[in-house]
Amino acid sequence: MTPRVVLIAHDTCKFDLTAWATYNRGTLSRCQLFATGTTGQRVFEATDLGIERLLSGPAGGDAQVGAMLAEGRLDYVIFFWDPLTTQPHDVDVKALLRLAVLYNVPTACNRATADYLISSPLFFHAETRRRHPSGPDLASAS
Repeated sequence: MTPRVVLIAHDTCKFDLTAWATYNRGTLSRCQLFATGTTGQRVFEATDLGIERLLSGPAGGDAQVGAMLAEGRLDYVIFFWDPLTTQPHDVDVKALLRLAVLYNVPTACNRATADYLISSPLFFHAETRRRHPSGPDLASAS
């Protein structure tokens, strides 16, 4: 299984996410990566990893990620978000996080949790059981 991972960071967290991605470059090089606009550009510049860039969060990138979650096209969300700063697209951020929980997609919102997630033996070797809100596994639908 090639993990499909999305990388997202609020402005105040972009440095931390870029540092985390640089440290984990070897593991991330074995993943299919997606990222919202500026975050994707910064991580690419620091790591030279292949990243499919989506729109920036405020321009619709968070909504794109939400759609990918609902369609079962993501395995992991790494979203370093700033809980102390109000975001103009806060509704989209909450919707994205709600969908990640609803579809049982492992989500890391800070470096400590991201470290646990990426170092888990399940990261590459086990299918994550996603559930559709009405019950059936999403994995069986694809």
